[in-house]
Amino acid sequence: MLNAAILLREYEAGETNFQAENLAGFNLAKADLIGINFAQANLHSAVLVLAYLNRAKLTKANLTATKLSGANLSQADLVGATLRDADLHGAILQGADLRSADLTLANLLDVNLIDADLRHADLAGANLTGACLRGANLREENRHYVANLRGAVLRKADLRGANLTGADLARVDLRGANLSEVTLRGADLSGADLSEANLSGALLTEANLMQANLRAANLQNAKLERAVLTEADLASVNLQGALLSDAKLTKAHLARANLTQARLGRADLSRANLREAVLQEANLTDAYLARTNLTNADLRDAILTRAEISSANLTGALLQGCTLPDGRISD
Repeated sequence: MLNAAILLREYEAGETNFQAENLAGFNLAKADLIGINFAQANLHSAVLVLAYLNRAKLTKANLTATKLSGANLSQADLVGATLRDADLHGAILQGADLRSADLTLANLLDVNLIDADLRHADLAGANLTGACLRGANLREENRHYVANLRGAVLRKADLRGANLTGADLARVDLRGANLSEVTLRGADLSGADLSEANLSGALLTEANLMQANLRAANLQNAKLERAVLTEADLASVNLQGALLSDAKLTKAHLARANLTQARLGRADLSRANLREAVLQEANLTDAYLARTNLTNADLRDAILTRAEISSANLTGALLQGCTLPDGRISD
């Protein structure tokens, strides 16, 4: 009957195929198992702490509640694997294939997921605090490969350059996360907490950010065309140079926001709060500003050509050099 000691002896002797074996509860901590075949194996509650599983084949393996903290799974094949409630604290999954893997409620604290393929992976409720996902692929593909990150914790995670096209990030905790240059086209970020996150240069075209918390976030030069930001909290946000054409910002909170040189053509800012916001040199051509609060806002040299501002509150606003809706330049 196979046990941990026999498995290690056989592997040492050159045997790598342990496909579909029952290895539940095996203690293989710190074991060198590079290139091993554990496809469809049952590793429920196994101990693989600090194990070397580089390029291991774990396709459809059962790794529920498995202890993998500090394990090296770089370039491992984990397609369709079940990692529900697994402990992967500090594990290395660089370049790993995790397509369609179940990572719900998994502990991925400080994990290395650089260049990992996470399309259609289920990360609902997973803890990704401090995780590095630079260059990871979580994009939607033909409405089939959609990563689910609902309720996941990605606080201070590094997602620089990651592809999250169409990803489900509703209500996700991304406080202080680094999302610079990330692709979030069409992603669902409704109700997400992105306060103090770095989204500079991020692609958020057609993203859903309804009621999201972006307070004090950095969105400099971000692309937000046709994005939905209804009732979003954007207080003190940096949107300098951002592209917000056709964006929906109804009832958005933009008090003290920096919108210098932002492009807001045809944007809907009705009932938005832009009190003390800086809109110097911003382009608001054809923007809709019905009942918008622009009290003490800085609109110097802004372009308001054909903008609807008849019911906007401009008390104390700075308008020097501003192009007014009728084409006149304010003095």
